[in-house]
Amino acid sequence: MWQTHEVFNQAPPLRGWNPFASDAALQAAIAREGAAWHAEALARQGGILGSAETSELAASAERRPPVLISHDASGQRIDRVVFDPAWTALLRLLYRAGVHASAWLEPRPGAHVARAAAFFLHGQIEAGSLCPVTMTFASIPILQRERALFATLADRLRGREYDARELPLSAKRSAMIGMGMTEKQGGSDLRSITTSARPLGAGGRGGHYALVGHKWFFSAPGCDAHLVLARTDEGPSCFFLPHWLPDGRRNHVRIQRLKDKLGNRSNASAEVEFEDAFGVLVGEAGRGIATIMEMAAQTRLDCVLGSAALMRRALVEAIHHARHRSAFGRALATQPLMRNLLAELALESEAATALAIRLASAVASPEDPLARAWRRIVTPAAKFWICKRAIAFIAECMEVWGGNGYVEDGPMPRLYREAPVNSIWEGSGNVICLDVLRALGREPEALEALLAEFADAAAGEPAMQRALAGLASQLHAPADAQWHARRTAMQLVLLAQAALLRRHAPTVVAETFIAARLATTGGQVGGLLATPAAAQGLLARAWPG
Repeated sequence: MWQTHEVFNQAPPLRGWNPFASDAALQAAIAREGAAWHAEALARQGGILGSAETSELAASAERRPPVLISHDASGQRIDRVVFDPAWTALLRLLYRAGVHASAWLEPRPGAHVARAAAFFLHGQIEAGSLCPVTMTFASIPILQRERALFATLADRLRGREYDARELPLSAKRSAMIGMGMTEKQGGSDLRSITTSARPLGAGGRGGHYALVGHKWFFSAPGCDAHLVLARTDEGPSCFFLPHWLPDGRRNHVRIQRLKDKLGNRSNASAEVEFEDAFGVLVGEAGRGIATIMEMAAQTRLDCVLGSAALMRRALVEAIHHARHRSAFGRALATQPLMRNLLAELALESEAATALAIRLASAVASPEDPLARAWRRIVTPAAKFWICKRAIAFIAECMEVWGGNGYVEDGPMPRLYREAPVNSIWEGSGNVICLDVLRALGREPEALEALLAEFADAAAGEPAMQRALAGLASQLHAPADAQWHARRTAMQLVLLAQAALLRRHAPTVVAETFIAARLATTGGQVGGLLATPAAAQGLLARAWPG
């Protein structure tokens, strides 16, 4: 036996950490937004999520993606999607934490913030399992308005025990709801759908219909039911499509194949066809797109939370690596250029976290003009900016690891592959920015309240005041509005983040953010902070140790 070398100067895997207990920014955010009562539960959840066992579940769920079994041994069509046991274990964690429903069905002050924090924690460990939980959560306010239908679903939606069994909803302990909107010819243009629905009887709201057509992206085919769009005589309409018929047979939803996706591999996405599939009309006929857009307001918030979570995990991994790896005789974390990069990444991660939690708090007060502004104007803008920034952010963190970051043995490739989905799903960048413009035009009272809040936060800060004046000038140039829509969305988000940090974060965080994002052209790449003065405080706050 002989030995060629000794292994040293390799960073140990990040294990046994608590993503809640180590996150000062998240703890402060839930306290100020009314969810301090949930801190102990979040700490317990963080302990479970940070364990080596849960990390292995996350890795296993991606290594063994779901498989479609179209027929059974006797040749009967079953359209069953089989998941790795790790997927089921991860969904059990989410359901026990109430991420799928509790904020709606067990309401109390701060409930949406508590739920957002739990979602954010889970997203740092495994993001694919968040997708069906997001859709289930977003479907509940829509379904609650359908009294007869919701009466059959309420107990299952409230259930905290995830039930993976292939059974009709009436026989299950909990329920999971998916979405099916886009078709081959349309994508984000939902008005171009060709799937048709004909009434089985009188029709109308709550009536039964038969659907014929297809969906190009059918999110989470393992769900118990889906909300889908189909065309009636009145126009695009929304339908509740259960996977089992009232007589106990399977609904006529044929899975053609599962998507072979870049990321989000633990979660199944399918192409399906409807062969007189049974559906129940939700809302008014012809108002399906309006119904779905209401749902999208919540799913877009979860895109922001999910991207902020990926950023936070990537940041922690980068700092952990830099503290345990040496180059040229010194620890990476002590070298000036690396400290500049890590400090700026910490700054951006905290700003994303603060914004995501603030947006969650606005869900509970939809009629308040200021809360409505955060929900209707800032949420889509944040969906554009935070989700877009996460891709480059995680690439920077991967680069901190060097070659090890590019190898599947570690978490960085999974985080990097996961990042683009939030930027694409529920409207890609241009679609979202056009929605921001629509919201600005339709919500003048909300916009006025938002600008007033920004102005108040900018008092005595010249860089913020200049940025706010620039935004106001842009908003008064409707002829060029579409051309500058991305810039407008970016300016809204940066001002929102600056306002939140100036009011709530330590001075070093707020002042450095304003200097890096509003007073200069910083943020184009990481590591452009002007001076080293703030680095120690930013890094110590981001990841104690």
